[in-house]
Amino acid sequence: MPFVIGFIALIIIFLLSCLKIVPQATEYVIEFLGKYQTTWEAGLHFKIPILQRISRRVTLKEQVLDSAPQPVITKDNVTMRIDTVVYYRIFDAKLYTYGVVDPINALENLTATTLRNLVGELELDGTLTSRDTINGKMTAILDEATDKWGMKVNRVELKNIIPPEEIQNAMEKQMKAERDRRETLLQAEGHKAAAITRAEGDKQAMILAAEGERDARIARAEGEAKAIYLAKKAEADGLLALKEAGADAAVLELKKYEALVKLADGTAAKLIIPTDAVNAVTNNAIFSETTGIGDVTKSAPKPIESEKADPCCDE
Repeated sequence: MPFVIGFIALIIIFLLSCLKIVPQATEYVIEFLGKYQTTWEAGLHFKIPILQRISRRVTLKEQVLDSAPQPVITKDNVTMRIDTVVYYRIFDAKLYTYGVVDPINALENLTATTLRNLVGELELDGTLTSRDTINGKMTAILDEATDKWGMKVNRVELKNIIPPEEIQNAMEKQMKAERDRRETLLQAEGHKAAAITRAEGDKQAMILAAEGERDARIARAEGEAKAIYLAKKAEADGLLALKEAGADAAVLELKKYEALVKLADGTAAKLIIPTDAVNAVTNNAIFSETTGIGDVTKSAPKPIESEKADPCCDE
């Protein structure tokens, strides 16, 4: 009885060992008597002992191949070191298993040779500024070449581009010279803008000063014109008042004399009096002397005679 139980236990253990569980995103390549039979996907599978064998366990996840820096010669004979990063995944486990002996090594060597071919067609400056172009071309070439290996290349990136030390020094000097040039241009633009701003300010100041002087002159001219207008209007009003009051010829002659006096008020005044005015003055003078009207000149007072001394009293 114990022997039977032990035998049954051995059979159960043997059967359980033949059960295989394939994880998610993984495929098993199965061979039957050394020949490809099938590909197991994720799940539970039973393997026939001795007759079936798991040839390769393949992951379907996206993988990264980080290659070491490779020496590359550009079109202008500059040797630089470039390392690449390849992102790929396996879409066919059978092709991946039987397509090439060492798929990863084959992909790495294909990446290096493709990179040398592409960079060899470019000069140094073109290589440094054409990363996207190189990435796109390498992705297309590698993806097409690895289809028969069951691999899908999603993208390729140039990780580092390391030029020779002397080239790096020359590039640093060039960049420094470019920065100095830009700094000089910026300073020149700043001085130019400042000069233009100052000139515009001076121009505006001169314009405002001229406008102020013009406005002041206009205001003074308007004031003087208004004063002359008011003076003339007052004179006209005075003459109108004399006319309305019925002034005779004597009053008018008197006004003429007042005007002559005002005109003669000055150190360098020279008057030319018409004959009619002289005759009128003469007639007025004769009339005044005859009638005594208008004679405003008072006679001088007689001197007071001193009293004679009284001899009687003096003694």
